[in-house]
Amino acid sequence: MTGFGASEGTLAGGLIRVEIRSVNHRYFLVSVKSPPEFQSFESQIRDRLREELARGHLTVSIRWLEGAPTKVGPQLRLDVERAREAMARLRELQTAVGLNAEITLELVARQPEVFVAVEPTDAPLEWPAIEPIVARAAAECKAMREREGVALVAELMGRLDALRAGRLTVEQRAPERLVRERDRLRAQVAELVDGRPIDDQRLSQELAFLADRLDITEELVRLGAHLDACGSALEGDRPVGKQLGFLAQELGREINTIGSKANDAVIQHTVVEMKGELERFREQLENLE
Repeated sequence: MTGFGASEGTLAGGLIRVEIRSVNHRYFLVSVKSPPEFQSFESQIRDRLREELARGHLTVSIRWLEGAPTKVGPQLRLDVERAREAMARLRELQTAVGLNAEITLELVARQPEVFVAVEPTDAPLEWPAIEPIVARAAAECKAMREREGVALVAELMGRLDALRAGRLTVEQRAPERLVRERDRLRAQVAELVDGRPIDDQRLSQELAFLADRLDITEELVRLGAHLDACGSALEGDRPVGKQLGFLAQELGREINTIGSKANDAVIQHTVVEMKGELERFREQLENLE
């Protein structure tokens, strides 16, 4: 389902904004767009969003509104003890070689590690400070998806009602079809025997074989059970997209079997309409969590 959520909060002396956009997807995918200082938190962001949302392609955007850390170059740090040690060693060298030259400040400063380049230490960013801001944006996105979900459930329920109506039409039509097939078979046999006695026992056997081959009672029972399972799932409060995807496959299997056994124009037309409703049901499932 589609959704959008945004939240702002103070962090490390600055102000950040987190935006989460959700679009339809059968799996759970997360893309994070953020400044480099937030990249180490991408796994925590994914885990936090998974607690709220089960499916969808989520795009998370994090940006500084004010107070963004400024990047400066390395700074020099004076190691006083190292400078004193360098001065002492230079004096030893002066005595050892008998030189009276002046030991200058410039000479001492050039000695290794007297001045050390160090990176500036900014206030560290920590996940406990970022998590509430992400959580508020995720909750807003989830609320929007839930509002869309209410309308989507109503749409899916309507598709199920249409499939139930089709099932009822087939169920009511099925006995008439067997009667017509029986009468048709009797008429054909009577025409073939041309007035000679009909073997009623053999005819009854053939009618029994025909009835067994055309019987769709089990398919109608399973179809009704799957429709009830779909309705129960939609009335629940848990993510049901994957469950309904499986049930839709089972519905299609039963409808196809009924169509193959139909041998009746009305049932065949009804099956075609049911297939159309089922296809629209499946399309809407892509939007459901």
